[in-house]
Amino acid sequence: MIATDTLEFAAAPTKAAASLPPGLAGTPDDREMLRAAVDLTRDIATARPEIYWPDMLISAALGYAALAGAILLESPLLAALSGMVSALALYRALLFIHELTHIHKTALPGFRFGWNLLVGIPMMIPSLMYEGVHTLHHARTRYGTAEDPEYLPLALMKPWSLPVFALSALLLPIGLLIRSAVLVPLGAVIPPLRKLVWERASSLSINPDFRRRPPEGDFARMVFWQELGASVWAIFLITWSATHSWRPLLIGLAVISLTALLNQIRTLVAHLWENEGEAMTVTGQYLDSVNVPPPAAFAPLWAPVGLRYHALHHLLPSMPYHSLDEAHRRLRRHLGLGSTYEKGNYVGLMPLLGRLVRSTMMPR
Repeated sequence: MIATDTLEFAAAPTKAAASLPPGLAGTPDDREMLRAAVDLTRDIATARPEIYWPDMLISAALGYAALAGAILLESPLLAALSGMVSALALYRALLFIHELTHIHKTALPGFRFGWNLLVGIPMMIPSLMYEGVHTLHHARTRYGTAEDPEYLPLALMKPWSLPVFALSALLLPIGLLIRSAVLVPLGAVIPPLRKLVWERASSLSINPDFRRRPPEGDFARMVFWQELGASVWAIFLITWSATHSWRPLLIGLAVISLTALLNQIRTLVAHLWENEGEAMTVTGQYLDSVNVPPPAAFAPLWAPVGLRYHALHHLLPSMPYHSLDEAHRRLRRHLGLGSTYEKGNYVGLMPLLGRLVRSTMMPR
């Protein structure tokens, strides 16, 4: 897929395309697709608590139960299998943080608090690390630019950058533990350190040049309580481990490392990563993003909570995850197989990884 492939399906006139930059950033908006995305999905755009709550609670309960198994089982094989189940279940529970950034604060009463209490704080990834950051990734003038906290032109980088990017996730739980147990408490009494930690180590971003702005108003109060909860929990974990046993903590860190690796691999195929810093049209953003719809069998495991429809999510950022499957079916049926929408659909994880690897090997 290249930019010229998309132009014949775009609704904007050819003359307008001449003023746009090259590459996917130069793709004019397909107005028929954008209209259809909104018009065909109005009736399924409401978040349903009867789906959100059981999904999150069951995922978290299964994850913690399997983690207990990984810690307590004497058989190394059974313990390892239990650890993998825990990683997958907690991965799903953790990714509800993505939903929290998009749903209106009144849409699911108590869900943000419940998720932070049961998942975010115990895993030392409270929602503050994504809220107020991820929405910048969806900003029309920021996506794919140097001001996007969640974008790097990975397809245009060196081949070694991909394994480094993926494997660096294995260190995430250690960093989270140090952040909550040491850096945040010290920052409470050392203002320059507090500023540094907030700017550089308080967001789930991949852009090393991103600097986070100070929190304000209600969000600042929410940050205080979430930071306090995560710090108290992290200090308790280290203190208990030092006086009893390090085994549970080390196994827990290993499980979280696996969840972080899964998420990093998913991130590698969430986009095509082909933009070189230009602001993009909404259609350009869509085509630089990825759907892996059915019949891809394992996508719900490596891209849970609706993230298998990441390109569609960029068309409809506020659409609840449980409605994306139906939204995809409606758009595909309405727009047809030759449409711009169809160009954002891919068959699976491995072909996408292969495409990304090949792109890094091309001469620049």
